[in-house]
Amino acid sequence: MKEEAWGWHGDQVLFEDGDFPCDDSSLLSDGSTPVARLRGDVTWRRPQEVSQSPTLFPENINLGHAKQGLLGDCWFLCACTVLLKNKHLLNKVLPPDQPQWGDSRYRGSFLFHFWQQGHWTEVTIDDRLPCVNSALCFSRCHSPTAFWVALLEKAYAKLHGSYELLWAGQVSEALVDLTGGLSERWNLGDAGSEEEPRTEQDSDRVRRLDLNLLYPMKDGCALSCSTHSSPGGATELDQYHALTVMEWLDVRMVSGGQVRLLRIRNPWGRCCWGGAWIGSGAGWNSVEPSCAADLQGKAAEGEFWLDESEFLSHFHDVTVGYPISDEMHLKSIYTGNLLTHTHQLAGRWIKGHSAGGCRNCSSYGNNPKFWLKVSEAGEVLVSLLQHRKQRRKEQYTQMPGKDSKNTKHQHYQAVALHMWKVEKKRFNLSRMLNKPPCASTHCHAYEREVVLHAQLEPAHYLLIPSTFLAGAEAHFLIRVFSSSPTSLSALKSPAPSLPSTTDGEWEIVCFQGSWVMGTNAGGSRNFPSHWQNPCFPFTVCDDTAATSEVNVRITLHQTSHDTDLYPIGFHIYKVAAGGSEVALPKDEEPVASCVPHCYTQDVSLACCLPPGAYAIVPSTYQPDLSGNFTLTLARRVHRKVVKSQERLGRAIQEVSHISVMQS
Repeated sequence: MKEEAWGWHGDQVLFEDGDFPCDDSSLLSDGSTPVARLRGDVTWRRPQEVSQSPTLFPENINLGHAKQGLLGDCWFLCACTVLLKNKHLLNKVLPPDQPQWGDSRYRGSFLFHFWQQGHWTEVTIDDRLPCVNSALCFSRCHSPTAFWVALLEKAYAKLHGSYELLWAGQVSEALVDLTGGLSERWNLGDAGSEEEPRTEQDSDRVRRLDLNLLYPMKDGCALSCSTHSSPGGATELDQYHALTVMEWLDVRMVSGGQVRLLRIRNPWGRCCWGGAWIGSGAGWNSVEPSCAADLQGKAAEGEFWLDESEFLSHFHDVTVGYPISDEMHLKSIYTGNLLTHTHQLAGRWIKGHSAGGCRNCSSYGNNPKFWLKVSEAGEVLVSLLQHRKQRRKEQYTQMPGKDSKNTKHQHYQAVALHMWKVEKKRFNLSRMLNKPPCASTHCHAYEREVVLHAQLEPAHYLLIPSTFLAGAEAHFLIRVFSSSPTSLSALKSPAPSLPSTTDGEWEIVCFQGSWVMGTNAGGSRNFPSHWQNPCFPFTVCDDTAATSEVNVRITLHQTSHDTDLYPIGFHIYKVAAGGSEVALPKDEEPVASCVPHCYTQDVSLACCLPPGAYAIVPSTYQPDLSGNFTLTLARRVHRKVVKSQERLGRAIQEVSHISVMQS
C-alpha cells in the first residue's frame, strides 16, 4: 500500500490516491483494447474543473442514468441501473452524507463498497477523473453536472486494477458485486452454448427464459439483455453489447388482445433499433392513441420500445438480478418468497486431491462435499461462486469485437453443483453417487456463479461442487438462501475407530505445532522442502511382549476455520534410536502414511508398529502455507510393564524435546 498524498487545489488540501495514480498504470493493463489509443491524451480533472456546479446526483433522477464513454463496460453500466431503482442498495455501495464539492468538509475523496467473495470491501478513491479535451472520456451521467457514475466507475476500476480491465464482462457479475445478491443468466436462443461442456449424466436442459415466470416480480428484479450480433438491422451493434430492460408491461390492443412491450435503455445513450415500435412505427397503430402517446413519452434519450416477439428473436440472453428487500434479504424470482436464512462456506479444488472433475470421472467422489440440513420444508437456493483466476496487468483481457464467452474461458472453470438427499450422515458414498441427484444446476458452465433452486423437505442433503475437468483448480464459495431454517457444514472424512482396548490401556499425548511460511512449511513429499516440516519423535516400547506389534493411533487436527482449511496429511518414518537430534531417513520410504492429503479439519491413521523409534512429519500438500495444528498420539500399553509415572515422564520428555524443535 502506497502512502496517501495530499495536493493543493486553490486554497484546499485535497486527497491524491497513491494506490491508483493519475497515469497510464491506472488506465491500461496490456494495451490490447482501444483504451490504449488514449495514451498521452488523457488529463485527470476533478469534477469542479469539469462542471461549474458539480453534484453526485441530478434533481431529475432520469438524468442520473449512465451514458457509456470510450470504455467497453456496458455490462457494468447496465448493473448500475439497479442502484438508482433501489435507494437502500445505493446507500450500501455509496454511503450517504459524504462531503461533496462546496462543503467545507470536502477533501477530494469518496468511499465505495463492493461485495467480493462473501464480504463487503471498502474502496476509497480521489475524485480526479480521466478526461480528453476537458471532458470525461469514460462513463458519465446524462446530466453533465452529476458525477456518481464516473466516480463509481473509477472505484470499480481500482478494484479490478485498471480501467482497461473493465473492458468486456458479464452483467451478472457486476450485479452481484453491487448488491451481494444473486443473478442468473438465461438463454433466449434455440440451443445452449456449444462452448459449455456437457456430460452424459448432466441434464440436457437449455435454460430458456419464460417472461411469464418473472412477470409477478418484474418491478423488483433487475433485468438486462445482450446481443452478440446486429439486431434489428442496427449495424453499430457488431459485437457483444448489453442493454437494460427498464420496464415491461402488457398493453391492451385496439383489437381487444394484448401485446407485451419492453422499454430498453442503450448505455450508449442513442437509439440503435429499427423495429415496429420505433418513432411512428406500425406497431403503435395497434394500440389506443392515448396509450401510445403515454408510452412514447416515457422513452428517454437512448431508450426504445419493442414487443416480446422482437425481444425473444433478436436478443441472445437475459440476466436477471434477484430482488433484495430493505433488510437486505433476497427474494426468490420463482415464488416471491423472502429468503431470510443465509449461510456461506469457502472451499477449494486442488489438483490431485480435491479436484475430482465431473460425474463421468472416476475421481468425482474426491470433490469437496458439504452437508445441508433442512429443518423445515421450504424453498432453497444454493449458489456455487468461483473466484476469478488471478489477473495480472500484463495479462490479455479481450480484443474489441470478440465474443465475451472466449474471455470467460480464460478466467473461469466450467462448474456445476449437484445435490443428493441422504437418510442419515452415515452412508455409502460410492453407492449414493451412482444414483441420480435430487437437484442440480445446468450443465457445467463457464460462469462465475451457478445457482441451484429446489423446494426441499426436512432432511440431510449432500452438496458436491465440481469442475468439468478433473485436476482443474480454483477457490469457490458455497452460498445458501432459504425460506426456512437450514444449516451448512463441510463434510469431514470419518476417522478410523480406535483398536480394541480390552487387553491393555492407552497412553495419549498431544503436541501443538505450526507451519510457518519460509521456515518449516515444507509441503508434501512431492517437494524437496518436505524435510523442513515439523518433526515429532516418539517410541514404541519394548516390553514383555517384545515380539508382538503395538497398536498406534495418530490424529492431525488443523485449527483453521472451515472456510480456510488446507489439504493435510502426515508420514511416519523409522529413525535411529537415541541421540539428541532426530535424523530423518530421506532415502527411505515411510513405514506408514496418512495420504492423500485431505481438505478437512482432521485426518487420522490407525496402524500397528513394532517396537522402535519413529518420527511423525505432518504437512500441508503445498509448501509455504502457514497454519497451526494439534497432533494427537495414542499408544496401547500393557499395565504390567508401564507404570503411570513412567508414562508421564516419557510424555513430558517428548513434549520438551518437541518444544525445542519447534522453537
